[in-house]
Amino acid sequence: MNHDDIERSVAKRIIPSESEIASIEERAGRLECMVREYVSSHGIDVELRFAGSYSKGTFLSDPDLDLFMMFPESLPRAELERIGLKAGEDILHGERMFSEHPYTRGVFEGIEVDMVPCYHLDSTEKLQSAVDRTPFHTSYIKGKLDAKGCNQVRLLKKFMKGIGTYGAEQDSRGFSGYLCELLVVHYGSFRKVLEGALTWRKGMTISIDGCRGPKMSSPLVVYDPVDSRRNVSSAVHVDTMSTFIHAAKSYLDAPSERFFFPVPRTPMSDACLKGRLELHGTRLLSVSFSRPDVVEDSLHSQLWKSQYAISRKLDEFGFNTIRAVHRMYDDRMVCVFEIERDTLPTVHRHPGPPIWVNNSEAFLERWSDNEHGSPYIDDGVWTVVSPRQYSCATSMVSAELPMAGVGRDLDLATARVLGNDDALSGTDRTLLTELLDPKFPWE
Repeated sequence: MNHDDIERSVAKRIIPSESEIASIEERAGRLECMVREYVSSHGIDVELRFAGSYSKGTFLSDPDLDLFMMFPESLPRAELERIGLKAGEDILHGERMFSEHPYTRGVFEGIEVDMVPCYHLDSTEKLQSAVDRTPFHTSYIKGKLDAKGCNQVRLLKKFMKGIGTYGAEQDSRGFSGYLCELLVVHYGSFRKVLEGALTWRKGMTISIDGCRGPKMSSPLVVYDPVDSRRNVSSAVHVDTMSTFIHAAKSYLDAPSERFFFPVPRTPMSDACLKGRLELHGTRLLSVSFSRPDVVEDSLHSQLWKSQYAISRKLDEFGFNTIRAVHRMYDDRMVCVFEIERDTLPTVHRHPGPPIWVNNSEAFLERWSDNEHGSPYIDDGVWTVVSPRQYSCATSMVSAELPMAGVGRDLDLATARVLGNDDALSGTDRTLLTELLDPKFPWE
């Protein structure tokens, strides 16, 4: 199949049917009526407006509904939050979600709904929080994309989901729905976005409709056409951007529906995992923590931070990280590391000062009774065989965790550090497969 045939086939599978759209619109209409009755009976001065992919017509299936309660600018921020959150709780009977700006999440007739209080502004010059910008995004996209353009966005979103680069949350570090929409606005179609991506390099800057703001440092900079002070792609990690560029080239060279609908991988067997470690001559180490009761997006951020922090410690003390992965489960948060070695000699070479430096005598005095041998000269420098602080990777990690800089909400008392054999037998094989045999989703 060529590109056109594949994209037509995918479109048939992902574009909602007329009956699906009608069902969502009916439920959205009933929700809006209910909220209008509520605000009227409570004397609340507010304008209601749907935002997000539903209102823009770029959703794939079963979209969430984002209903914005737009209050007058004169209302104090504390009152806006109090009234808006109370309305959300009374109507949705859901839970308060806390980010930069609190809102209420619940379910209405089987659809997940976010009710978001914000200010009704004439421009983005007076933003009081990030959500005040969202209605402007909705208006901009609706004015730029017709039905054909919306379907091109759907193809791009499904492609992004298939290759694992969709979502601006901390776990995915990828392309938001709004960013996908802007890329189609800028390039004109799904395939032209892929062709455009082949020219991207780290630091690429995209100016839509001539909108350009202050200079920004990011792997990809896409100025928000409704607020040039903002980089829409600030969440995109350089690895995610690189994966998208590679996927774009791979698809254009050899199109396949697997980019949109990847086949789940079969985890490697225990024997194959062990064989891969033996082939590499490497070892495993895992670190896990009890999952705290904290907003999920924050936990993903802290899990990334912890993975990087522990990797740095392993490198600092000579165990050397080859690769690391992590995953969050219902009750635990796990980081797994493939390392060059998990044991080291009990001593190491410790260089001191050149022999002509004034403090060289102090060095000699300090090491005069060294059980591993007297100082010697090596290339003009006093050198000594010194005891190593840690010769075991698991001991090092256990001791250094409090100083490593892991996520602030992780309880170190719940930490479990497992060496090679226990990590091999006690870790999800899907995660170990990802670590020891990394592949792209479409491969």
